[in-house]
Amino acid sequence: AEVRGRALDVLDGTALHGDRPLVRSGFAFGMIAQHEQQHDETMLITHQLRSGPAVLTAPLPPAPTDATELATEVLVPGGPFTMGTSTEPWALDNERPAHVRDVPGFYIDTTPVTCGAYQRFIEDGGYTEERWWAPEGWAMVREHELTGPLFWHRDAGQWLRRRFGVTEAVPGNEPVLHVSWYEADAYARWAGRRLPSEAEWEKAARHDPVSGRSLRYPWGDEDPTPERANLGQRHLRPAAAGAYAAGRSPLGVGQLIGDVWEWTSSDFLPYPGFSAFPYREYSEVFFGPAHKVLRGGSFAVDPVACRGTFRNWDLPVRRQIFSGFRTAKDL
Repeated sequence: AEVRGRALDVLDGTALHGDRPLVRSGFAFGMIAQHEQQHDETMLITHQLRSGPAVLTAPLPPAPTDATELATEVLVPGGPFTMGTSTEPWALDNERPAHVRDVPGFYIDTTPVTCGAYQRFIEDGGYTEERWWAPEGWAMVREHELTGPLFWHRDAGQWLRRRFGVTEAVPGNEPVLHVSWYEADAYARWAGRRLPSEAEWEKAARHDPVSGRSLRYPWGDEDPTPERANLGQRHLRPAAAGAYAAGRSPLGVGQLIGDVWEWTSSDFLPYPGFSAFPYREYSEVFFGPAHKVLRGGSFAVDPVACRGTFRNWDLPVRRQIFSGFRTAKDL
């Protein structure tokens, strides 16, 4: 509280204009706000990791209104689109600069992969057949004797999970959570599909085929609202697949913002023309093949730290984060 108070005191006495990059549009304070909210998500992860009785409660997220009418996948037409941003005032260095990417056409899931679909992968020997796994992923499965997502266990023929201190049946229609990149990649191979690249994910999330513009969010340029996305820890779980119809992209892809972080196939690399700001250690030192990109944000992310250009990254073994995925397919 004292640190926040001092930061607000500085804000009160700072002119948020001129050519100084740290204060233009209040960037330094925007970065503080985003960083604090990222730590809030980390603290919620710690609540999930800890043992003991439940101490957190939240209302259920809204149910889908048209899930039975929603297509399972949509075609994203090939062609160029603008990736990244040069205008978002609080965008971080790894989101900049805006640049054109030419992406061939592909199909992408309209929702993240659900727990029910992932259970079918498990029951079909997903964790016992080496052919679906990258070598490092298969080594992880063998070393740690993995049989399902983190916090899942099987009892009396039923899959159960622990969620913030409560043991409950795994909900089949909810996006799968707490899977590593290796698990996401193995599922995609098993399903005869693949993980989308980062550029494909962003095109599906931001490209408006009518205007040709890249939108700030899938639904447009307006800030997130509770009707558009599951953000801000207001529900403490993903919404069922097909929820938040008001948040879908022009192509009909849903739940791209909020619910679960989505693994992509891409390594965390700089964009063409990247410049570290305000310090190298925020992004530059993490660039390379060791980290995979996640997109979209989870239910634990505050809206201030989530947008169509926001890039998260982590090690492909990481499972405790609020991570899921969707799959893609070539034409």
